[in-house]
Amino acid sequence: MERKIRVLHVAEAAGGVERYLETLFKYSKDKVENILVCSQKYDYEKFKKIADRVIVLKMAHDIEPSSDIKVERTLRRIIKQLKPDIIYAHSSKAGAFARIADLGLNNKVIYNPHGWAFNMQQSAKKKEMYKWVEKISAHFCDKIVCISDAERESALREKICKPSKLQVIYNGIDLEEIEKTIPMRRAQLGIPEDAFVVGMVGRLSKQKAPDTFVKAAKLIKEKIPNAFFLMVGDGELRDQVEDLVNQYDLGSSFLITGWVDNPTAYMKIMDVGMLLSCWEGFGLVLPEYMACGVPIVATNVDAIPNIVKDGVNGMLVGKDDYHEAADKVIFLYKHFKAKQRLINAANDRIMNNYRGEFVAEKSFKLYKGIK
Repeated sequence: MERKIRVLHVAEAAGGVERYLETLFKYSKDKVENILVCSQKYDYEKFKKIADRVIVLKMAHDIEPSSDIKVERTLRRIIKQLKPDIIYAHSSKAGAFARIADLGLNNKVIYNPHGWAFNMQQSAKKKEMYKWVEKISAHFCDKIVCISDAERESALREKICKPSKLQVIYNGIDLEEIEKTIPMRRAQLGIPEDAFVVGMVGRLSKQKAPDTFVKAAKLIKEKIPNAFFLMVGDGELRDQVEDLVNQYDLGSSFLITGWVDNPTAYMKIMDVGMLLSCWEGFGLVLPEYMACGVPIVATNVDAIPNIVKDGVNGMLVGKDDYHEAADKVIFLYKHFKAKQRLINAANDRIMNNYRGEFVAEKSFKLYKGIK
């Protein structure tokens, strides 16, 4: 029997990256020995069941020289000890950790930014800094995985590396897990059984524009009296979001769940799912909405139109345009057949593009190709 390829995954950011790794490990375990070095944000017990080995290191998300140096030294020791065939770094901070720790050791290194930092909404100075960091760091890895065509186009536009170093592997979802997920009961959440539930799953951060969701909610409620709004997630803007909800007198029709372990259980009770991001490297929640049979209203930015084709398998709106977002939701409320057409087309799209098995198969081919 052929020896499994030993891949040492390094991950600092949780959230979408964590869900990505869960799916990748599940569908690659027969051919790959997956070892995870992750931050303290990860659920150790959960990953212990799906990875061959899990090592937790205390990692800071922002730059903290003394803490970062300790992580680098420990990570370098781990690499020397475990002698992986491939080191696979996930997101920008882990990408820096892994590539610096491997200097002089000459392992094969793959880097997946899971969304370029220079595409984030921030100052021009910061964007330039991130571009130069990525350009320099690109010399110290063998392949860069882009999670969407838009991410690859960004890398080429900014001349991050030569085209041959870039490989597009779409994010994937665990359809098997989603299918067996039991929906939350509306009564359990205090949601009326006859409510038209409009939801958003994601971090309450500037990127995901939760304020735009609340502004759209105000307009939707005026036209759909039985509308109820469900935000699944948490984040640094929660207090501001709650203030806006109260300002618009939406408190009795609004629920913010905080972080949950099973977001798809909440998606399954939604009548419409929204993602109103200001920027987005992929948007893993989009194929998850599709798999749950939830029609989508999302912003027409970055990678989102690669996944959602306007009027075909979802509806797209302009960034920050809460009026248009509200109009699309109201349209779906009034037009059942149009809503069902979107759901059917979305189901076809995930079956052909975003299955977790596809991510594992393409990743394995990449490992074999550079090993």
